[in-house]
Amino acid sequence: MSLVCAISNEVPEHPCVSPVSNQVFERRLIEKYIAENGTDPMNGQPLSEEQLVDIKVSHPIRPKAPSATSIPAILKSLQDEWDAVMLHSFTLRQQLQTTRQELSHALYQHDAACRVIARLTKEVTAAREALATLKPQAGLVAPQAVPASQPSAAGAGGEAMDISEQVGMTPEIIQKLQDKATILTTERKKRGKTVPEELVRAEDLGKYRQVASHAGLHSASVPGILALDLCPSDTSKVLTGGADKNVVVFDKNEEQIVATLKGHTKKVTSVIYHPSQSVVFSASPDTTIRVWSVTGGNCVQVVRAHEAGVTGLSLHATGDYLLSSSEDQYWAFSDIQTGKVLTKVTDESAGCALTCAQFHPDGLIFGTGTADSQIKIWDLKERTNVANFPGHSGPVTSIAFSENGYYLATGAQDSSLKLWDLRKLKNFKTITLDNNYEVKSLVFDQSGTYLAVGGSDIRVYICKQWSEVLNFTEHSGLVTGVAFGENARFLSSSGMDRSLKFYSL
Repeated sequence: MSLVCAISNEVPEHPCVSPVSNQVFERRLIEKYIAENGTDPMNGQPLSEEQLVDIKVSHPIRPKAPSATSIPAILKSLQDEWDAVMLHSFTLRQQLQTTRQELSHALYQHDAACRVIARLTKEVTAAREALATLKPQAGLVAPQAVPASQPSAAGAGGEAMDISEQVGMTPEIIQKLQDKATILTTERKKRGKTVPEELVRAEDLGKYRQVASHAGLHSASVPGILALDLCPSDTSKVLTGGADKNVVVFDKNEEQIVATLKGHTKKVTSVIYHPSQSVVFSASPDTTIRVWSVTGGNCVQVVRAHEAGVTGLSLHATGDYLLSSSEDQYWAFSDIQTGKVLTKVTDESAGCALTCAQFHPDGLIFGTGTADSQIKIWDLKERTNVANFPGHSGPVTSIAFSENGYYLATGAQDSSLKLWDLRKLKNFKTITLDNNYEVKSLVFDQSGTYLAVGGSDIRVYICKQWSEVLNFTEHSGLVTGVAFGENARFLSSSGMDRSLKFYSL
């Protein structure tokens, strides 16, 4: 049996064992260690020389040490130095082990601290976002709401009013909006920053090519598709609005028209597909918003909220209310079931036409673009303007909120795309496009990973890096609408060349 000293890692001449740690030591080394420290070197517990137990082993016969010469003294000196080196080496190994343990503990504490900081930062961000949506900024002029008791316009002699009378925002409606926002915020926090596994990756998206083109949806006599939307629950259902005054529902899979909806007296500039009902909405410069039944193929409701052309349309997350903007400088919030206008507000200090409107994903705030290049953020419950984003030149043509509710993308007639952080209320990125580039449509995909831009051509950017991953120039006219399919499996676009196009692998 071979015994090894725990201190020197060599076969001991006089082995002994410590009853405290059950380790084998060279007796002379352990005695020196005990004399200096009084503890067992392996576990630090008290140990005395009397406790050491000798181990009886057979030793090879060694020649007797020479005497009466200086060589034994030299050998003893060398032995003492060796022993000192071994003890020092053992001490260093112990210190290294202790340092490793301390470093491991420090790294664990650092990781825990980073987690706490990240959680606190997230809570602070959420608090700031809530504060920004609830309180108007200091120094802004409060907008004027049209009194609910006064109709905007009425016919003489008790005739039906041209403009719907305002019903008002009841506490029940406000509570309904708040409850929906709470549910959506909770769902978004559960999802966190995870990207759906089914989402098409950027490298695959970059390989997309045109796979289909349909030019027969709208009349050729007045060419042009002006608006595009996909059904959120079934993105194979496509909705378009044309310069021919018609609204068309198209089935991508069957490649055929499902319904052609006629009733507007002027071109259709905005369309929305209801996410859970067979209902679509459209708006037009003829001042009306129409609610259509796809299955019946008829108009079931006409909302008369404005005195001038309707320029923007957005559906609230509840699916029960519509936001609209108009050249009459007002935005309106209407009930789609009754067709009644619940509230109608303008910013008297601005005195400028609104060009587009879009709800925030939570539905408690929304944004509007103006003809004088301003983007305004509004609190729906308080009906107040809570933030303004200047920076563009020329009328704002499109705005879009990201799925996580943190970012706002805006485009205007200045050949640029601006991105705003709603938590810090500032512009953090400006993408300068080609000279004379016209931005007509902006849309994030359902996960908030990609941003598509439609105008002079089609461009797709990956969020956070904001780098271009895709560019299409297949349309011969201006692109008026872009939309992502489910999990970005395809991209659709409409244009003034009267065509509806699809892009995929």
